[in-house]
Amino acid sequence: MKKGVYLFPNLFTTGNLFLGFYSIVASLEGRFGLAAWAIVGAIFFDMLDGRVARLMKATSSFGVQYDSLADLVSFGVAPGLLAYNWTLSPLGRVGWLIAFLFLTCGALRLARFNVQAGEGQGKKNFQGLPIPAAAAAVATTYLFISGIHLVLPYRLVMAWVAALMVALAFLMVSNVEYRAFKEVDPARRHPFGMLFLAVMVIFILAAEPHVSFFAFAMAYVFSGPFFYLLSSRKVEVPAEEEAEV
Repeated sequence: MKKGVYLFPNLFTTGNLFLGFYSIVASLEGRFGLAAWAIVGAIFFDMLDGRVARLMKATSSFGVQYDSLADLVSFGVAPGLLAYNWTLSPLGRVGWLIAFLFLTCGALRLARFNVQAGEGQGKKNFQGLPIPAAAAAVATTYLFISGIHLVLPYRLVMAWVAALMVALAFLMVSNVEYRAFKEVDPARRHPFGMLFLAVMVIFILAAEPHVSFFAFAMAYVFSGPFFYLLSSRKVEVPAEEEAEV
């Protein structure tokens, strides 16, 4: 701290924290669309701060801790409050306990990640669902339902959101691995096809943002359990064959 802090990466983290706080304010005022989009914006700031820090070789312990605190606000408190004010509040105590479970598991996920990184136990993939992805699943669920003007029974929406929040909470503290995409380095050359793929992703997001953001978020959330079960089956097959022999 006596040497100062890196300004540029921490400004991105501050942008993440600002949008998280704005999402909380918007949720309290009943402007759920703005609250959801603010969470999505905070995710982009969170993706940038770490990459900018690594590219500038400006990583620091201060930046790691500041980023975690910002993430807890933007991806723990903000989506929990959004879900509660939007649809869980009629459940009373059960509703806010579900939101609190989501927040608590998000905090545990961040604490475990920091401990593992500090002890040099960082893996190629994430252990447990990253908290920004969990927040994206909550925020884009609202954007999807409201964006396509889907008329569903309120109890059905309430049940879906409650089940989703509980599932996301347990996935965050689970040992299920999620792709971290750390091998994608924007500072080096890539095949031309990668640029075309990136352009197509941007095109899809811009064409139908309410649907595409929701689809990408859910695909990532379900990718962890899918590949976990797939790898478990691959491990079990040789064992069964040996038993037969």
